[in-house]
Parts: sequence; structure tokens; C-alpha cells
Amino acid sequence: MSELKDSARKRKDLLKHMILQLHKGKAPDEVKTQLARLLGEVPYGDVMEIEQELIREGLPVEEVLKLCDIHTAALKGQISHEGAKTAPPGHPVHTFKEENRALQWEIDSLKKLYDEIHRATDAAALGGTLDQVRTRFNALTDVEKHYQRKEHLLFPFLEKHGITGPPKVMWGKHDETREFLKKAIEELQDAKQTTTEEAKNVVDLVLKPASESIEEMIYKEENILLPMSLDTLTEPEWYSVYTQSIEIGFCLYDPTDKWEPSEKVEEPSKDDEDLRIQLPSGSVTPTELNAMLNSIPFDLTFVDKDDKVRYFTQGRERIFARTRAVLGRKVQLCHPPASVHIVQQIIDDFKAGRESRAPFWITLKDRFIHIEYFALRDENGEYLGVLEVSQDLTEKRALEGEQRLLTYANE
Repeated sequence: MSELKDSARKRKDLLKHMILQLHKGKAPDEVKTQLARLLGEVPYGDVMEIEQELIREGLPVEEVLKLCDIHTAALKGQISHEGAKTAPPGHPVHTFKEENRALQWEIDSLKKLYDEIHRATDAAALGGTLDQVRTRFNALTDVEKHYQRKEHLLFPFLEKHGITGPPKVMWGKHDETREFLKKAIEELQDAKQTTTEEAKNVVDLVLKPASESIEEMIYKEENILLPMSLDTLTEPEWYSVYTQSIEIGFCLYDPTDKWEPSEKVEEPSKDDEDLRIQLPSGSVTPTELNAMLNSIPFDLTFVDKDDKVRYFTQGRERIFARTRAVLGRKVQLCHPPASVHIVQQIIDDFKAGRESRAPFWITLKDRFIHIEYFALRDENGEYLGVLEVSQDLTEKRALEGEQRLLTYANE
């Protein structure tokens, strides 16, 4: 047994030595060749363990953060997942991975659009491509919810188990990605009229760094963070992550499978009556309120004062598709570029108090759809958000005469 421990320690010491070589400026490709020759494959747990040891021994977190991508490049293809646990559908790790699939799809789409821009010779042909790029980047901003669930739900449990260095480094990489995304969105908003050369420069200097930063984080999560977290957290801890995730929301993916830990998790029991919501004209329980809202014959969507989608009804016949992935997302990013300016104007007018209602009606697949936005304000007139009400009025428009006798509507 001691020989195995000695062997594992020697492997970690060798890995630490190679990471220190990277910090001293040795080329990643050269270190990767050494890793392949001397180690074969590096167990995923060793990578974060060594990173934490280096921080504990005095290497500044900022320095680890600065060279984190170099570490990943050197170790890519060398990290072993032999014996790694898997997560069933509904489990937080399964959800993180499915979100990564959705993010990767957006990134792969962007790579094709980048190629189109680089091949473009006429600025007139860029318009449609840039609109598609904006749409893809609007989707990528949803990664914020993915990162927040890591930072506020997963990382605290890792730290509770003594794993403090890697979460600090990864949180720093999140912040770098946020800055990249912010710059990308700003550039895309300004790129209404641009030359092909300017567009190519924006791709190489601003857009690619943003999408590549997200892609690199996907690799770090799937090859190091998530396998290690599965080994570390207990099922009750994962259940805590699971139950709180809906408060932050999901990224481009709506987990529909329910997950329950194999061991019983004791939760404080609360009768629905204890949660009764008191309103000026009466009271309801959350169960009653949910049933009421999902029974009314129209769709409701609530956007809060910070422009984030916070709630939507889940009736049997929805007019417009909604998934829980939109929760916590800026409403401006839920609309195509061609119509987002209308959404922004409505919000601006509501916030300024210039308007309180904005009605629209359209024909959708031979159905007459009425859509109206209402400004919500408190008793002092303070803006609370927007309520979107969508109704299919096709049958009601065709009504004639009266109906005084009891006739049940066909289901």
C-alpha cells in the first residue's frame, strides 16, 4: 500500500514540476510531450489537487489564473477519467453537461459564421451574417446562469470539503469570460455599418476570444471540475444544489427529469397552509395560485424591473413556447435582433411612465393572436416590471348571439 502511495506522490510531484515549468515560460507543447512520455495519463483529481498545493505553497491565485489556459492546453488529451462516476438525468452534473452541449452547439455555429465573414469580399453580404452572429452571442450570454450556479451552489460545497484553490481560479476565469462577452456584445451592437476588413478584425480580436473562453471552460468542467465534484459532494449536498438551481435558472437547456438522491434527505416539512400568500383581497396557497394561473385561457410572462424573465404560466395550450431556460435571462436577449428595438422601446416608455399598455395582434397559422404588455407598478407608482398577456381569440371573435344555458366547453 505504501508503494502505491509513494507512486501516486511521485506522479503528483512530477506533475507539479511540469506546471512550474509552464510558469517559468516553458512551451506547452514541449511540456505536453514530457507528460505523455513520463505519465501516460493524468488522473483528473491530481490536476486540481496540484493546483491547490501550488496556491497553498505561495503561488498567487492571479498567477495560476493567468496561466490556467496554458495548463489546460498542456494537459489536453492527457487527463484520465478511468473509474469516474456518471450522473443520471436530472442530476445537477447531468444538467451542467447538457448545458455545455447547448453552448458548444452555439460555439460551433459561430465558427462557421466566422469562416463566412473571413471569406466575405463584399460588405453588403455581411449584414445577414452579422445578424446571425448577434443571435448566437445573445444565446451565449445565457452562460451567466451556468456560472452562477457553479459559484453560488457548487463552489461552497467544494470549499466545505477543503477544496478552495480551484474554485477561486475558475471563478476568476468566469469573470474573464464575462468581460470578453461584454466587449463582444458591445462590438456587435456598434457593427451596423462596417467594412469586411473591420468585421474580420472584430472576429479575430473580440469575438473569437469570447467564444473560445467559453469553450475552454467547457473542457475544464467536463475533464476536471465535474468528475472531481462527483467524487467529493455527498448526495444530500447534491440535492441542495438541485433544489436551489431553479432560483438561478438554467442555460439554454430545461431539465425535465426529476432527480432524487438514493438516500433519504430530511427536509423541513411545511404544510401548504403555512405558505399561504396574503393579498389585499384574500389569500391563496402556492398550490392554489399555480393551479389558478395555469388554468386561465391565456399565457402570462412576467419580466422584472431589471428586465429579467422571472415567471411564465404553464397552461396546457401555450401560444408561444417557453422553457425554464429563459428564467433569469434578459428579455432583450429572448428576441431576434430585428424586433429587439421594439421590446426596448416598450420597456423604456414603461419605466419613464410615458405609457402603461402596448397592444399588438397578429395572425399566426390562421389563428388570431392578441398580445398586450402591461406596466406593473406598486401603490406609489414605482415600476415593478412588465406583464405580457397573450391570447388566442380565434374562437371568441367568431361568437354570435348569446349562450344562457349551461353547455360545457369541449376539452
